[in-house]
Amino acid sequence: MKPDLLKTTDPEVFEAIRRETNRQHNNLELIASENFCSEAVLAALGSVLTNKYAEGYPKRRYYGGCRFVDIGENLAIERAKKLFGCDHANVQPHAGTQANIAAYLTLANPGDTIMGLSLAHGGHLSHGHPVNFSGLYFKAVQYTVDPKTETFNYAAIRKLALECKPRVIVSGASAYSRTIHFDKFQEICDEVGASQLADIAHIAGPVAAGLHPSPIPYADIVTTTTHKTLRGPRGAIMMCKEKYAERLDKMVFPGNQGGPLEHCIAAKAVAFKEALTPEFKQYQRQTLANAKALAEALASLGFRIVSGGTDNHMLLVDLRPKNITGRDAERALGKVRITVNRNTIPFDPQKPFIASGIRLGTPALTTRGMKEPEMKKIAGFIDRTVTAVGNEETIAKIKAEVKELVSAFPLYQERRAEYARLKETQQ
Repeated sequence: MKPDLLKTTDPEVFEAIRRETNRQHNNLELIASENFCSEAVLAALGSVLTNKYAEGYPKRRYYGGCRFVDIGENLAIERAKKLFGCDHANVQPHAGTQANIAAYLTLANPGDTIMGLSLAHGGHLSHGHPVNFSGLYFKAVQYTVDPKTETFNYAAIRKLALECKPRVIVSGASAYSRTIHFDKFQEICDEVGASQLADIAHIAGPVAAGLHPSPIPYADIVTTTTHKTLRGPRGAIMMCKEKYAERLDKMVFPGNQGGPLEHCIAAKAVAFKEALTPEFKQYQRQTLANAKALAEALASLGFRIVSGGTDNHMLLVDLRPKNITGRDAERALGKVRITVNRNTIPFDPQKPFIASGIRLGTPALTTRGMKEPEMKKIAGFIDRTVTAVGNEETIAKIKAEVKELVSAFPLYQERRAEYARLKETQQ
């Protein structure tokens, strides 16, 4: 990308991007679903591949001139298969929800029963929520976490499955910090005659690094986004056993998508190559270590960590001991340049827009190079901020300390400097 060209062509968009670049550099990004992809990934994402229509699949396109985009897509497919050890991979889905659409249509028919984790207990909209396509076009039954442990109760999930006889059981979550045992889900599926759809959008990085059990040996279809712990571009992929390959591909195209985004697919290929390195495995180890350190530090400061801790990259924090809602905490932390998202906790008495908790994740901070000592500092920032709401002097002091911390871990430094230079010439 050439910022000087963009500045000349569209100064308004240039300014928005410049400000967002600075925001990402100056903020502590603690949203569990966010990360920073490499500049190599960004280069592929902003390439001329965006100009090419390529409906169909490599060597089976409905447009001419696809021989070079075929190279990129084939690389993405083969690298995904090697990274996860799967039989078949489809790298065309634009987003995780679209991947789940194709997965449901591969394994079931509209009107069939599907069973997934309730959104209020850490699931995703596409796991059967009534306002989502998954709840509109399928009969959705929702399981919950155990009220005592706040973790999956596989006996209770089995009992519910025996009662409703679902065609598909979704394993996976959007706000669940504990290990998911896909083998136990498969035992339930086998008993009730269901297919298992494993949505590993959040834990794909640890799975690829061998730090979380893989669903590949068990699940019929596995979906994941590529921009969270995988540290790639926004998008998704699907993996399945060979017997589902042909139908799955048809459900992606022409089932629910047209022309694939070949620039995104090339960027996925780059990210998968990066994920196949020893450095990526070490990054995942540090991400998990950072999450544990952050959870322990917050607990020592009087916060309640849902389920008592974390086994992955995220943690769910119950703010009720601090007498503040998730919404108010999100706003207060934003003032000191700590970015989080409010989140319901299991059996939350608050409405979702208010929420009693916040969801925190360490992938983005780990990408910047932060480790356990920084997590302890950040826990202190969070504690001081939520107890100083309305005290602008204290808020300003914390904001300055956050600025000092992030300045020691630069992000896209050359890119940011280029935007700063161009801003100066504009004035």
